[in-house]
Amino acid sequence: MQSENRPSKKQRELLSFIDGFIKGHGYGPSYREVMRALDYKSVSTVAAHIDGLIKKGHLIKKDNSARSLEVVSSEAEYKPKSHVSKADEKWLVDKVSKKFDEAEKNGTNQKEIDNLYVLVGALHVLGLKEAANSFKPRLKTFKEQIDEEGK
Repeated sequence: MQSENRPSKKQRELLSFIDGFIKGHGYGPSYREVMRALDYKSVSTVAAHIDGLIKKGHLIKKDNSARSLEVVSSEAEYKPKSHVSKADEKWLVDKVSKKFDEAEKNGTNQKEIDNLYVLVGALHVLGLKEAANSFKPRLKTFKEQIDEEGK
């Protein structure tokens, strides 16, 4: 792929989120899920970014149905190198997932949410951006619950 087709940092973040979401759920995210996870201000902003990635050839829409996005770019082009082995990555992501599951089961408070943010940030720092991005919608849900309780 030529350099003018190389995705920007923001586009790589979007591609990484979509790719991680598909790997985690087996289907593509809705535009609203992308908006919430990546803190875009509107669904139309998401649509504009996705249309740009489709034009550059990084994404395709399999058909006109919802959740039909597919990442076509090679991950090696935009994925940072991680020094974490696949086995360690799986172990770590499983541990973080268990922490989220416990918080969903037992309820949570602001301190626990802060700890979950730290775990997701650690995944990001380790180069496991797809995994980190896949937890963002769950973090946002917790934050919204705490905000509602505070009202």
